[in-house]
Amino acid sequence: MNTLLSIETRNAVLLTMAALLEQERNTIISINKKDLEAYKGDDISMFDRLKVDDSKVDEMIKATKHLASKDDPVGLIRFSFKHENGMQVYNKTASFGTVLIIYESRPDVTVEAAGIAFKSGNKILLKGGKESLNSNLKIVELWHQALKQHNAATNWVEYLQFNRTETQSFLEKPTQKVDLIVPRGGEKLIAFVKEHATCPVIISGRGNNFVYVSKEADLDIAIAIILNGKSKISACNAVDKVLIDEKLPNKNEFISTLISKLTEAKIQVLGDETVSKSHQLEQISSNQVWYEEFLDYKIVIGEIESNSAAITMINTYSGGHSSVIITKNESEAKLFMENVDTAAVYHNASTRFTDGGQLGLGGELAISTDKLHQRGPIGLQHLVTNKWYVHGNGQVRS
Repeated sequence: MNTLLSIETRNAVLLTMAALLEQERNTIISINKKDLEAYKGDDISMFDRLKVDDSKVDEMIKATKHLASKDDPVGLIRFSFKHENGMQVYNKTASFGTVLIIYESRPDVTVEAAGIAFKSGNKILLKGGKESLNSNLKIVELWHQALKQHNAATNWVEYLQFNRTETQSFLEKPTQKVDLIVPRGGEKLIAFVKEHATCPVIISGRGNNFVYVSKEADLDIAIAIILNGKSKISACNAVDKVLIDEKLPNKNEFISTLISKLTEAKIQVLGDETVSKSHQLEQISSNQVWYEEFLDYKIVIGEIESNSAAITMINTYSGGHSSVIITKNESEAKLFMENVDTAAVYHNASTRFTDGGQLGLGGELAISTDKLHQRGPIGLQHLVTNKWYVHGNGQVRS
C-alpha cells in the first residue's frame, strides 16, 4: 500500500509534470504521429480523439497546473459530532486507494485522469487502447520522471500493457487491490468491463444528447446551439437528436434553415416520418435509431407535440448524459429541467459545456451517467470516499 503523500509533494509532482510536458512537447507530438499513421480503423471519432497537437498539449499542461493550484480534497471534515459520552466524531474525505481507468484512444486522459487521481491521493492504473500505446508510454515515462524527482514511488502511476484476454483476467482476478474502475469509451468497452469487473465500476456512459426547440424558442439561439453541439462529433457531449415543437411559429422555414446550415457543415440530416416527408430527407429506419449515439457527422430531426412529450421522449431514448431546452419561457424551462433524467440539463446553452473544465472542476476523470456516487463530470473533489474518525479516552458502549 502506498502511504499518502503530502499535499506539497503531490502539487510539486504535478507542476514538474506540467514543465516536462512543455519540455517534451515536440517529442510527444512526433510519437503521436506514429500512432496516427499506424491506426488502420475506420472509426473517425476514435481517430479524432487519438490526435495530439499543440493545442492538445496546451490543454494537458493547463489541466495539470490547475490541479496543482486546487485545495487538497483529502481529509476535509464533512460532518462532526460530540457524543454525550465525550467522544469526538468526525467524518472526513479519504482516498479510494487504487483506481483503474480503462480507456480508448485519448492520450490526454493519460495526463488528466492520472493527475486527478494522484492529486486526490489515489494510485492510478492506466489501461489505454493499443491504438495510442506509443503516446501513452511516453506520457507515463514523464509521470515517472516527475515522481522520481520528488522522491515518490513510480507505482503511483502505473500503465497496464495488457491485451484483451489479460485485461479480462485482471478484471476478474486482480493481481493487486483495486478499489474503483472507470471505463471510458464506447458501449462495447463499458459492457465488457461491467461483465467482468469484481469491484465497483463508475460508468462513463454514452451521449446521444437531445435538443428540444420549444414553441417559444429564440430561433437564432436554437440554430447556434445545435450547430455547436455537432462541432466535435467525437465528444460524448455532442448533439445527436433535435426535437422541434409542432406548434413552433414559422416551423417549416426554421427546419429548412436548420437543414441548410447542418448540410453546409457536412452533417448528414435524417428525419422522423413527419420531417422527412415535409423536407425530402432520408427517414430513420426505425425507432431504434433514437437510441443510437452516432459519434459521426449525422443528426436526426423530429417533431414533437409538447414539452411533456419531449421529456418523455428524452427519458426513453437518451443516454442520460445531457439535454437542452431552447425557450424564452422560464416556467417551461423549469418543468423541462426538473423532469428530464440526464446528468446535465441546459436552458438556452450548448451540451458541449458538459465537461469538467467548463463546469468549474478544472478537469475530469470521466463523465458519469451513473447516479452513484457521482453524476456528470467526475472532478478532483469527487474521486474520494469518506472515513469516520472517532476520538475517545476509554469509552465503551453500554
